[in-house]
Amino acid sequence: MEGCFIRFYLHENQRCHGRLAWEWLLDQANKLGIRGGTAFRAMAGFGHHHHLQEDHFFELAGNLPVEVEFTVSEEESARLLELLHREKVRVFYAHIPARFGVVNPDVEEPPEEPAP
Repeated sequence: MEGCFIRFYLHENQRCHGRLAWEWLLDQANKLGIRGGTAFRAMAGFGHHHHLQEDHFFELAGNLPVEVEFTVSEEESARLLELLHREKVRVFYAHIPARFGVVNPDVEEPPEEPAP
């Protein structure tokens, strides 16, 4: 299938509607029917303020980046970005074209589209 890889960069203590933002984002994507998503906690990182956050000091707990990523169709990506816009969630993201599929899918899964 042709689609995209979309990755969101959040702070681990960032909140949205009273919940951790990464957790809220995964839950909302699931409700939108997106097939899967993953959240990863970073060991270190910096953003547009160029302040390096590392997992070395106890007092920095909660300040590290969390990546939440999905491999989706363009239509699913548009729905997810529209949700974030509508809910006024401020988040940096990367949107990358991707070809994806399942090797040896289960019988109930739709057939793989042939690669171009």
